Amino acid sequence: MKKSRLVSPSNLCPCESGAAYEACCKRWHHGTQHLMAPDAPTLMRSRYSAFVLNELGYLLDTWHPDTRPPHLEPNPPGLKWLGLELRNHAQQDAVHATVEFIARSRLNGQANRLHEVSRFVRENNQWFYVDGYFVQKPGKER
Repeated sequence: MKKSRLVSPSNLCPCESGAAYEACCKRWHHGTQHLMAPDAPTLMRSRYSAFVLNELGYLLDTWHPDTRPPHLEPNPPGLKWLGLELRNHAQQDAVHATVEFIARSRLNGQANRLHEVSRFVRENNQWFYVDGYFVQKPGKER
């Protein structure tokens, strides 16, 4: 398994909150609040940061066991995550939520965009990613 990318505590968090990684997603990835994101949008941001940083264990630990794959592959060489935009989120009840987002990346000079609505569920005080559907088929940036 590829090691996670190191981030200086003073670097801005990949989730684009505007906060330093140390004060933002690191607490969910490795800190005292490990795996305890308080809501679905926060979990979505922390999962995006985990994708950027190759925190594969965190991604699996926050993926619901009913839909979790057996393993994840690290980012391919040359992949650069370019940004996350949370478009919308809805809390259906105390334990179900959805988050619509757009994640942008570039691989081998080709810009890509992933526009998805993700479903989340809260069990035993932990939010989990369940699954999602594409608002627009993933692919090349237009």
